[in-house]
Amino acid sequence: MPSQPSPLWTPCGFDHLTLNARGWLVPTDDYWRLWLQRPELALVEESCAAEQALHASLMDAPTRAVAQPELDAFEDADARANHRLFLGFRDAVIAVGSLEAAYAGFFKAGSVQIPPLFLDLVVQALVSNLLDGVDDAWQWRAAEMLFRRQRVRVQDGRVLSGDSEVLDMLNETGGLGAVGRLLMQGGAAIPDVNIEVLSDDNAARYLLSRAGNGRFNFVLDLTHEIQRELSHGLTLTMNRSQSGLKALAQVMQRWVRHFHGVAVQVQPEARVDDEAWRWHLGLDAESTALLNDLYRGVEVEPERQQRLISLFRLGFDDPQDMQADVRGKPVYLGLAMNAEGLLKVKPQNLLLNLPLARSI
Repeated sequence: MPSQPSPLWTPCGFDHLTLNARGWLVPTDDYWRLWLQRPELALVEESCAAEQALHASLMDAPTRAVAQPELDAFEDADARANHRLFLGFRDAVIAVGSLEAAYAGFFKAGSVQIPPLFLDLVVQALVSNLLDGVDDAWQWRAAEMLFRRQRVRVQDGRVLSGDSEVLDMLNETGGLGAVGRLLMQGGAAIPDVNIEVLSDDNAARYLLSRAGNGRFNFVLDLTHEIQRELSHGLTLTMNRSQSGLKALAQVMQRWVRHFHGVAVQVQPEARVDDEAWRWHLGLDAESTALLNDLYRGVEVEPERQQRLISLFRLGFDDPQDMQADVRGKPVYLGLAMNAEGLLKVKPQNLLLNLPLARSI
């Protein structure tokens, strides 16, 4: 069992996972029971007798085989489809023995058949394991970017990243869901919902937050550096003491070591001045396309370049861990938002696209 259950993100089931000899996560029966209680699978008043019977049976024996006729007997097509997806996911994890092995295998197969929600919940559990025992609020908040879509805004020279679902809900309903939407339509006043930029003053409060109580309500500052105007026309440029980009780099270091067993150093970069640029990868769809175009010498319009939030320089501690043809060369990583200011990090790119001497 992990040394201490994470105080964050309890819906991902981290406290119902054990560790194998490699330190990878192995589900217990209670982990699968947690899935069966999710809204997509939980019984509702309209659940038919066949669905009720299978649900009760799986709650009793979560890993038992399910015959196709048991699903075919469901009256509701959506319930049948949801259970089929869950059972396919469950069986894939059981077959390889851990969440990590299953996650890597989903992408190696070349065609991901697992719903994005399932993948995000798996990544949520994985980063809980990576950060177990870590009390750095910035790393925990940066880790949210690996499984929660972000909405990025540039404000007063600062690059701020907030959870898109939370911010969109606040914009539409004042944070009160369907009730809030009705109140806003009726012109009623909506109480303020506390959205804060993570700082030294509230870091402890962030770490103490619980599911459903302040979860994903903190904004991460991804600004590279701070510039301060001095007298006599001078400008002082300082690195930020608490950097969301640095924290994200630290999380990526942990991710690579956990999956690949190799040590790397990742540093945020404001620009790349490297005529011998040999290897790059995007951490999201936008930066992948952008870096590919820049590498090929395709002219990129300024508006599109401005979507690039940051570059990172990744170096291997031991060059022998790299492919021979790029050994000793840096790997450049890109992070970018799309035209709507949305960012969805794809941590699987760090599994698939690094120039490793050997695969997972």
